[in-house]
This record gives sequence, structure tokens and C-alpha cells, in this order.
Amino acid sequence: MTPEAQEHQEQSQISDRTLYLNGQIAEVSWFDDDVTPQLFKDELMSGEGNITVWINSPGGDCVAAAQIYNMLKEYSGDVVVKIDGLAASAASVIAMAGDKVVMSPVAMMMIHNPSTVAFGEKVDMQKAIAMLDEVKESIINAYEIKTGMSRTKLAHMMDAETWMDAHSALDLGFTDEIIGKVDEDIPQAGNLVFSEATVMNSLMDKIAKRCRIQPPEPKEEPKPTNTVKADSLEERLFLMKTWRD
Repeated sequence: MTPEAQEHQEQSQISDRTLYLNGQIAEVSWFDDDVTPQLFKDELMSGEGNITVWINSPGGDCVAAAQIYNMLKEYSGDVVVKIDGLAASAASVIAMAGDKVVMSPVAMMMIHNPSTVAFGEKVDMQKAIAMLDEVKESIINAYEIKTGMSRTKLAHMMDAETWMDAHSALDLGFTDEIIGKVDEDIPQAGNLVFSEATVMNSLMDKIAKRCRIQPPEPKEEPKPTNTVKADSLEERLFLMKTWRD
């Protein structure tokens, strides 16, 4: 067997692997029910070849998600990310690491601003705000690389806590493909992009319109007239002449 044939045979024996990222993303797992960077790294480095990563996660720790994102970006093989349920918050950042991102037609993706808990005096609060601003910028980096959208638009989408179905994510560049062939001859419903702020504003407008009391239309006052009927005038003249009799 020639060296080239042997190399080809060895490569063919390396089958594609499938990894699953299900549940909360955290730095440390207390009950072994969270996805941590160390656990993911151990599974990622346990073999070779191309990988498919199935994601169904509500998100979690931003720093832990950043570590997993970098692992996938630096992986030597091809990385296909498939979202079968939910890729929300920090999980959506990890999804952006795929060389190819695929979504189930019933899956959802959500992006929003990072959050934290802080205590202390005014200076401590200001430091926490500055930290969140920088974390947001780092998250936008991942979205910008994948979608090519402007940072301003991505920031607005995060401010509004934007939910996307598969078609909306495809149109906006967050995913490359939808699982299953879609018949283009069948009319598609409008894409779903859910914004919490937009829905709340629309609801408040409808409530305001429903509760608003319309002022009554002003009634027309009868126009005064200076005309007197002839019969009434003659009767008054007769009374003036005979009132002394």
C-alpha cells in the first residue's frame, strides 16, 4: 500500500463526531447538570475529525461561553453548529463559532444585553455599568463577525431583547441554513422577530386607544332672530290700546 493510500485510509477511519451542548452554561457545575468550559474541552479534545455541535441552551455565564466559543474557533476540523431547540443569551454567542450554523424550523434564537448583580456605593455601581458595556461590546464582536451587520443595529437588537425564528435568523445572517427543505412555491408566513420593547409599546398604544373617552360633539346653539310674526304683533298692539278700558 502506498503512503498516499494509507493516509487516505486513516483519514476515512476518522469519523465525524457529534457533541451536545444542553442546559445552562456555567464556570463550575455543582450538580453536574451544567455545561462548563472544562467539561466541553474534555469532550472536544477526546477525538479528531469534523464535529457537529447540537445546541439547546437558555444561556448562562458570558465568560464561560466565550471560552467555549474560542475552543470551537480554534478547533482544527470543520465545526457545524445545529440548533434544535433554543440558543439564547450566551448560547447564541457559542453558536456563532460554527463554520456553518443550521437551525431547526422550530428552533428559536434570542439575543439580549448582559446582566449582573452588584452592591456597594456609587463608584461600585459605575464600575459595574462600565463592565457591562465592555461585555456587550465583546458579544457584539461575535455577532458582527458572523452576520456582517452594523454594530449599532446589533446593539439595538440586544437592547430590545430580540427573539428570532429560523427564517428571521437566516435573513439576518445568524444562521446559514434551515434543517429540512422548504418548498419555495408554498407561501411563507411573515418572519418572526419578537422584540419585548416593541410588543410592550404596541400593547400600551392599544390600551390607550381603548380607554380614551371621546369628547362629545358640540351642539349648535339656535341662532337668535329679530323677526316677529305679524299676527303676534297685531295682538300686542290691540292689548296696548285696550288695557285701560
